[in-house]
Amino acid sequence: MLAETRPAEPYAALPARRPFLRTVTDSLLRTVQVLAALALAADLLVVAAAVLWRFLFGDSLEWADEVARMLLILVAFLGGAAAVAHGQHVGIRIVRDSVPEGGRRLMEAGGLLVELGVALALAACAVSYAGTAATQVTPFGLPQNLFIYPLVMGGACMAVFIGARLAACRLADIALAALALAALAGAVWLWSAALPGLAPSPLALLLLGFALALGSGIPIAFALSAGALVFLAADGNIDPAVFAQQASSGIDNFVLLAIPFFVLTGLAMEVNGMSVRLIELLRRAVGERRGGLGIVTILAMVLFSGISGSKLADVTAVGTVTIPAMRRSGQDPCEGVALLAASAVMAETIPPCINLIILGYVANLSIGGLFAAGILPAALMAAALILGVVVLSARTRPVPVERSAHSLRHLLWSSAVSLGVIVIIFGGYRSGFATATEIGAFAVVYALAVGALCFRELDWRTAGALFVRSATLAGMILFVVAASQTIAFSLTIDQVPHALAEAMIAVSHGGGAWIFLIVSILLLIVMGAALEGAPALIIFGPLLLPVAQTFGIAPLHYGIVLIIAMGLGLFAPPLGLGLYTSCAVGGVSLEGTVRPIAKYLLLLFGCLVLIAFVPEITMALPRSLGFVK
Repeated sequence: MLAETRPAEPYAALPARRPFLRTVTDSLLRTVQVLAALALAADLLVVAAAVLWRFLFGDSLEWADEVARMLLILVAFLGGAAAVAHGQHVGIRIVRDSVPEGGRRLMEAGGLLVELGVALALAACAVSYAGTAATQVTPFGLPQNLFIYPLVMGGACMAVFIGARLAACRLADIALAALALAALAGAVWLWSAALPGLAPSPLALLLLGFALALGSGIPIAFALSAGALVFLAADGNIDPAVFAQQASSGIDNFVLLAIPFFVLTGLAMEVNGMSVRLIELLRRAVGERRGGLGIVTILAMVLFSGISGSKLADVTAVGTVTIPAMRRSGQDPCEGVALLAASAVMAETIPPCINLIILGYVANLSIGGLFAAGILPAALMAAALILGVVVLSARTRPVPVERSAHSLRHLLWSSAVSLGVIVIIFGGYRSGFATATEIGAFAVVYALAVGALCFRELDWRTAGALFVRSATLAGMILFVVAASQTIAFSLTIDQVPHALAEAMIAVSHGGGAWIFLIVSILLLIVMGAALEGAPALIIFGPLLLPVAQTFGIAPLHYGIVLIIAMGLGLFAPPLGLGLYTSCAVGGVSLEGTVRPIAKYLLLLFGCLVLIAFVPEITMALPRSLGFVK
């Protein structure tokens, strides 16, 4: 799952002397948000209507799949543009924040110039791609360009928002940054022209461009895109339209609609009061005992990860309730944030986690099988964390249970209604009535109905804001998926999958599957920290799974091992992007959480090794449910 670092300065930071630019960006942002929210709402209606039509009339709406995918692309790129305006795209800012003020301003300006270049390149490549597809139609007669125009719109809107943020920088910083970027590009060109035999390969330039972009604090989606663009430019034989084609095809799949639907479900539960009621009931059930709030944090993450699928939504929903409670009781909030982050690692394999859906999509694995395979590993890790909390809290005093005006009867009733979402998700899978995407759509409808009719905390205005927020978050996630696909394509062109497979086999020679599993775990921990969850899985999942099968490792088992390893890297200091989100939610410094989280990560690493070398922990449920023979 994706997490966020300290957000970049949004376009709203424009100086007061530029009121016209501020007015333009404000108006454009409102338009983009409304269009993205409407596209998400329309997608929900299309998918729900298709399922009901199939159920009532035994026939399918054949056009629904194409319309739903077209709307998904619109959500991805317009929602991604809105996330740019709000500064919500994720990136590693450790280096940028550690340099003196002058250097930081220079890196900020340089990063914005790179982001602007990526946005303009996306729009330009999409225009070129649209030109090649001008006369093409889909199997059901829709113009192919309907799937391409959202890229043009999204890229152009991103460019406006980034340009507005760039306008807030000092002109001298912009000029120096532009000069530095031009000098770097010129040096590479001169090297290639003067010493063609020793010139860096397109792959080396891709890796260098990505590393420089990521290390300087550029959001990961733009760093990935910059690396892919550098590769295409250095290769010289690939039509630039391929960049837009790969970005579009990376999310042009009905399965990925589950991402915005489950994000919307989780945020709806937060808005309509379902999450607060569930956490309060857990708090009363755990009672006044040592480590009680820690146990509630773990159990709450179990519940919410089984509903929203988004780690960002889960951490926010749980952390905004439990961390303030820890502060009020005099406990160390850094300890609470560390446990919150560790619980998010545990929850990586609890369905319907978005990373399970993404891995199933890119590696052609059964999503239902991955959902089943992840349950017992998550239960093992949750039990280990709870045991760790109990042992570590043995000398602390119990924390009194805070009570709201809600009666126990009300909490039991409202929690039972809230848990209906989980019944829909797992019941739908078990019955085979619907796919992951269709189940996600009905989970959204249920959450909205409960908020409006049962809790009466969801009106039209709140619902509109909910769809805007969900489209923005989903767009951020999907734009990262699209950018990752451009990198995956570049690596495939350069035959990296074949080389990596041979290298992994050579490293594992003599040790067999055990050594291969250990190397895979270490690789994904590092890549999870550097790349974030979705890109790491999109790039390395399809590369490593075929190699795992040559060692006789079951694909579902190996997929779960990869996801947990990626989660450890995602929340591990100092680079783990997920840890930054947890710190931001808890209002604590990263430095303060390093020591507390170390013990929990070590505990989870031990669980991962056990899961990796005892395949039955992952395979028992899929086998009993018929996902594998």
